[in-house]
Amino acid sequence: MNLLEGLAIGFSAALSGEALLFCFVGVSIGMFVGVLPGIGALAAVSMILPVTFHLEPMSAIIMLAGIFYGSQYGGSIASILLNLPGTAPNAVTCLDGYPMTRQGRAGVALFITTITSFVGSTLAILLLMGFAPVLGQFALRFSSAEYFSMMLLGLVAASALSIGSPLKGLVAVVAGLVLGLVGMDVNSGQDRFTFGIVELFDGLNLIAVAMGLFGVAEILANIGNRRTTVIDPRSITIKSLIPTRQDMRLAWKPALRGSAIGSFVGILPGAGPSIAAFMSYALEKKISRTPARFGRGAVEGISAPEAANNASVQAAFIPTLTLGIPGDATMAILLAAMMIHGILPQPEFFSTQPQLFWGLVVSFWIGNLILLILNIPLIGLWVRILTIPYHYLFIGILFFICVGVYSVNNNPFDVLIVIIFGVIGYFMLIYQYPAAPLLMGFILGPMMEEHFRRALLFSRGDLATFVERPISGAFLAAALLVLVASLVPIARAALRRRAEAGGMDARSPE
Repeated sequence: MNLLEGLAIGFSAALSGEALLFCFVGVSIGMFVGVLPGIGALAAVSMILPVTFHLEPMSAIIMLAGIFYGSQYGGSIASILLNLPGTAPNAVTCLDGYPMTRQGRAGVALFITTITSFVGSTLAILLLMGFAPVLGQFALRFSSAEYFSMMLLGLVAASALSIGSPLKGLVAVVAGLVLGLVGMDVNSGQDRFTFGIVELFDGLNLIAVAMGLFGVAEILANIGNRRTTVIDPRSITIKSLIPTRQDMRLAWKPALRGSAIGSFVGILPGAGPSIAAFMSYALEKKISRTPARFGRGAVEGISAPEAANNASVQAAFIPTLTLGIPGDATMAILLAAMMIHGILPQPEFFSTQPQLFWGLVVSFWIGNLILLILNIPLIGLWVRILTIPYHYLFIGILFFICVGVYSVNNNPFDVLIVIIFGVIGYFMLIYQYPAAPLLMGFILGPMMEEHFRRALLFSRGDLATFVERPISGAFLAAALLVLVASLVPIARAALRRRAEAGGMDARSPE
């Protein structure tokens, strides 16, 4: 099947009434969630996931994906107007977006972020159309050994590339792998780490773990936040959105560079849009002839990272749909949603379910076009939403989290799991342990175990099969290089501190 045939199938599926409705609903929820600081796409996708159980698989995935990439658009609004990032990737937008607001150019900043977000998403979707089928054909050569090694690389990358200490990221991954062992062993029927609790025989509820780590933890971390905005919605008019020629001249090249960086980073397992946004911002500041402008309202400082984080979100679907390897924590939830709906992302996905794949791809572009239309005329509405005191939203969010978790299995025990992991997530935030690698380890752990056992079964217990097969060995070598590259700076810093401490002891009088 060539590209034109695939697009024809995709448009026929994505332009159906049901697909358009749920695409619109998804991106609208995503915009709303992105505008509200601190909630994030992952908590929103987790809350909405139980609602999709009764939908058609394509409609469900279209809506959940719309929430994911829609939140990236909305997150820039709070970053620019309030200096509060709606989502983590939008944090870098605060650096130049808020100074533009203080200069009376908030409308221009909002317009440029909307356009560059659309550009970044569109370029990444084109990459998805062309690159994903090729990667799928290549992955047909994979056996269980390759899948295990690739997942291991994804988890190591998730720990090393996450924001913060790589060592803490690695600890979080290992904790996620241990949590994935809870429940009854599929092969032997032996219960593991259940401590006699019947509700744990089927393992921990994924939705409960995700909502606790990200939704409840975020509420606990911000429960004392009573900051309100004094923005006048009438000050953001359609006329104030129009940028000058100079603004557009400064914005379009950084947007293209940001799109390229975001597309590359999005394909890498565990990287995510936050890293793409910071990388693109750092590049623009480095190559700029006037780097002193950055942090004071530079247009390049908002166009590049916004294009990068949106491109990264769309490109993250490439490894997820072709290999079943999520790019970040939110993609891990979307992967789980696909599996719940009986969709198993694999190399044959394009040939066995072409209507679903191409329908999803085309819906992504339609969703971004809807966001472009929604964002600019409705800026006043989104600004009014920001006038709602944030602490008033906590009770409603917590209520929907508990109802959503309970509705999955009608089990009060899952609500208890949400509370427990909410507290765990809160302390992880305090001590700066990233939660995303933990969730990825929890989701990928059982799949890694299955492929590990299957590979050993085929090789009759010979561990050498993981290094003798070229592709598997290459993945393991890459994982080792990433691990060493992330831990060497930590070791050097420790040795430097020890040497400095030794020097101070030598200079001190006896």
